[in-house]
Amino acid sequence: MLLWPAVTLVGFVVLTALVIAMGTSTTARYEREQRAAAGTATRREAAPAAVAVEPVGMARAA
Repeated sequence: MLLWPAVTLVGFVVLTALVIAMGTSTTARYEREQRAAAGTATRREAAPAAVAVEPVGMARAA
């Protein structure tokens, strides 16, 4: 009689734990990628490029 409510409750708890675990690992990966990108951008700014970069959308002078 109480079997199905118990199974439902256990299933809900298990699925909730799974969603939390997946969200935690995804957030950790996202933060690692952001830190890596920030480190790369900092290194890029420290050493200026040897080529001139033309801004996108700018009209050329006549």
